[in-house]
Amino acid sequence: MAGTNTPDLRADAVLKRFGGHTAVDSLSFQVERGSFFSILGPSGCGKTTLLRMIAGFIAPDGGDIEIGGRSMQGVAPNRRPVNMVFQQLALFPMMSVGDNVAFGLARRGIGRAERKRRSDAMLERVSLGGAAGKRVDELSGGQRQRVAIARSLVLEPTLLLLDEPLGALDLKLREHMKIELKQLQAAFGTTFVYITHDQSEALVLSDHVGVMNQGRFEQLGTPQDLYYRPQTPFVAGFVGANNRIVGRATGTDGALVEVATPDGWTVWAQRSGVISVGESVEAFVRPEAASLGRRTEELPAGQPWHAGEVESLLFDGANSAVLLLEARTRREFRIALPQTGQFSDLKPRENIVFSFAPERAACFAAHAAAPA
Repeated sequence: MAGTNTPDLRADAVLKRFGGHTAVDSLSFQVERGSFFSILGPSGCGKTTLLRMIAGFIAPDGGDIEIGGRSMQGVAPNRRPVNMVFQQLALFPMMSVGDNVAFGLARRGIGRAERKRRSDAMLERVSLGGAAGKRVDELSGGQRQRVAIARSLVLEPTLLLLDEPLGALDLKLREHMKIELKQLQAAFGTTFVYITHDQSEALVLSDHVGVMNQGRFEQLGTPQDLYYRPQTPFVAGFVGANNRIVGRATGTDGALVEVATPDGWTVWAQRSGVISVGESVEAFVRPEAASLGRRTEELPAGQPWHAGEVESLLFDGANSAVLLLEARTRREFRIALPQTGQFSDLKPRENIVFSFAPERAACFAAHAAAPA
């Protein structure tokens, strides 16, 4: 029997090819028991293929997948201790809510009375008590999501696999369901493996995230690791908004490197990995890592200030931003817009100055392309 410290999911050098295309490229990772793990990546990166291999719908061409410490080689999908929630939910409209939840129990030969007891109890746990007799089409989108999750969890799987389950919902409901999913996972303690191309979903929901690109994980870590300490240019460019600056390393100062662009604009950034002077590099700066100033005020010393012009204002409540054009090069930068104080009323075409904190910028040798 597997020990209590055995991860619920372990992949060891898992490989899948379709013709000459490698969809999943010798991937190894593990997911700890009771955690929420997300696989984040763009379309075509291999995340759905990986999820389908875990579920048993397709077989890997190499490597092994273990669930609960047991190899899944040769184990059919219906024999695996997993259940899956799809984007389209696949609920049965001709059945009541209670019968939908109890469907898997009936397939396992559980008696009618026990099915009803377990399905009613599960509906209570997902805040749908009293809805057992309703038709699926009488429910809201969020309620149908909870029915799909209840139908999966009532079978007590080791893993619950979720294939972009919020993709078909409108924005407001999607934001609400993020909170509900996180609360449900914490309440049940079931290990969730969730795939998405939406970085906000991955960051909000997950204990750990694997950022996938071209069949491999570029980085595995907590949401905080991915956002504040990206390990590759792809992760820095894909997770969160960023200003990308491409140039050459023209100087170093301890952990910092000076980046000069072809048009002569320079910025200092935190070195990530080994970088030599003269090497092609990419620097990434978060919008909230910038400071704004007025031309007429006394500016703090110790960091370079650049003249700029407000191109446009992007209002999004607390996440509002200002697009600036650097005065000489007309290079565009996105900077978080303060909600209060002297910069809360900026206007287009207004002249200001701005600066980036070097320790909040990440610089990489330009070995890999980042998202545009």
